[in-house]
Order: sequence, then C-alpha cells, then structure tokens
Amino acid sequence: MFGKKKQKPEIDKDQLQLIENAQKRIKQKRGLYIHCILFLIGAILLIVANVALGIGKDIKVMGVEWFVPAILIWLLLLLYHVFNVFVIHKFMGKAWEQEQLEKLVSKQQVRIEKLKQEFKKEEVIKAKSDLFNEATSGSALELESGIKSELTIIVAAAENDAIGKDNALIWHLSDDLKRFKSLTNGHHIIMGRKTFESFPKPLPNRTHVVITRQTDYKVPEGVIVVNALEDAIDACQGDKQPFIIGGGQIYEQAIQIADKIELTRVHESFEADAFFPKIDTTIWKETNNIFHKKDATHNYEFSFITYERMK
Repeated sequence: MFGKKKQKPEIDKDQLQLIENAQKRIKQKRGLYIHCILFLIGAILLIVANVALGIGKDIKVMGVEWFVPAILIWLLLLLYHVFNVFVIHKFMGKAWEQEQLEKLVSKQQVRIEKLKQEFKKEEVIKAKSDLFNEATSGSALELESGIKSELTIIVAAAENDAIGKDNALIWHLSDDLKRFKSLTNGHHIIMGRKTFESFPKPLPNRTHVVITRQTDYKVPEGVIVVNALEDAIDACQGDKQPFIIGGGQIYEQAIQIADKIELTRVHESFEADAFFPKIDTTIWKETNNIFHKKDATHNYEFSFITYERMK
C-alpha cells in the first residue's frame, strides 16, 4: 500500500559485469561503424573535390594526385581503429576468460572443501564401524559380565540363496520351523523391520530386537527398537547366543561379524526378491550336516548345515 518502497531486483555480480562488458562492446563497435561511414563519405568528397571541382588539381605527391595518399592515410587510421577494437581492447578476450576461469576455480575450491568435510565425517563413521568389526570379527562377542556371546545367523536358503519373496517364506518345512523354534527359544532374535512385520505377532519366549531407520516406529511392549546392527547387538547383553533372523540386508551386515551360521539349505532353486549372501568357505568351516529327504510333510529335500567362522 502507500508508503512502501518498491524492492529493487538484485542482480548477481557476475551478471552485472557481463552486462557492463556488453555495453562497452556495443560502444566500441558503434564508434568503429561511425568511423567507417565517415571514411567512405570523406573519401568520396576528396575525390569529388579533386576531379569535379578541380581543388588541388596541380598538387601531386610522389607522382599521384594528392587525394590518393590522403585516402590511404585515412584508411590506415581506420585499420588501426579496427585492430584496436577487435584485438587490443577486446572485451571478453583472454584476460576476461582468465578472470572467469579464476572465479570458477575459486568456486570449485569452496565445493571441494565442503566435500572434504563431508568425506571426513564419513571416514569417522567408517572408522567406528571398522573398529567395531575388528573387535567382533573372528571371535565371539564378550559381554559385560565377561561371558563370551556367540552371535549366530539362522536362515533357510535355497540352492540359489533365495530366502523369500514379497516378505514371505517361499516354502513350508515343518522340521525347519521346529528347529528354528528349538534353537532360538529363550534368546534374543535380531531382525529388520520387514521381517518383524511378517510375523502375525511376536514369537513367544524370545526377545525381539528390531532394526529400523524410522524414528517413531511403534511396537508391542517388550520389543526393542534400534537403528543399527551394532545397537542391536548391544541390546543383547546377557544372552550367550543371540540370533540374526533376517532379512537380506541384515544378513549381509551380520555375516561380516557373526560367529556361527545355522543354515537350512533347501535343495531347489526358487524365484525370489530376497537372498542370503554367498558363504565364503575360506572364512566359514562346515562343522555339521544333516540331510532330510522329501516326504509326505516336506515337498523338498533339505539339509541342516552348521558353519563356524575359522579362527
């Protein structure tokens, strides 16, 4: 309303410099254009003055009419003007390019410094993770009480390492479910959010530790929520054998630090969207293998295999 001043639009300094250079360039070219027109008109007038009006008809310079060297001198001045505009005082030339390059380099240096700071932060996080892996890899985790804790992965995987599709099991093997219940009963079970959500309700007589990035994830009473695998393991203090039960991403992290793998190998390949990582036999040693044939209650052959990390 009344009394308010109009805000002046702000122009970037670089843009302002470009505008000023463009204005100077226009003035230069306009001056050269006027010079060229004056030269043409002047040359014609000199010729007319000598030939038609007879002015200086008897004056000769080096055997030629006086207007010829006069026109040549003027032409040299015009050529010098052209040289001056397009070579000597050329805006946006090498000096301008160098100036712009220096500005770009300066901006890039600022960006590089920011990237360095971000990289340093990532390095700190990675260093902490590496320290954790070094402390836990190759040996059982030690609890605050001094008792060794054996971090165990338990999984059922097909020959092509398939473990699930659409957040559900691909097969139903009653003996595998019984073995899972028997091994994990009374222990902490660590899992990702999607694995937890695949259960109709928390499994009885087990402490559920759920890993999720969601800060306000709601769970039933007694279920522990953490944001990282390291925190999940810390939450299992006092348990001699916490179990990692899935899903695929959690298995990929856990296989780097686990002490044992309890694998149900289903001797068939399946289409899936979740997979168990390859077991490196240079790191893992098979210590037990029990084969089960296909029968009335089991549609596929399978084996219970135990792997232990080699010391």
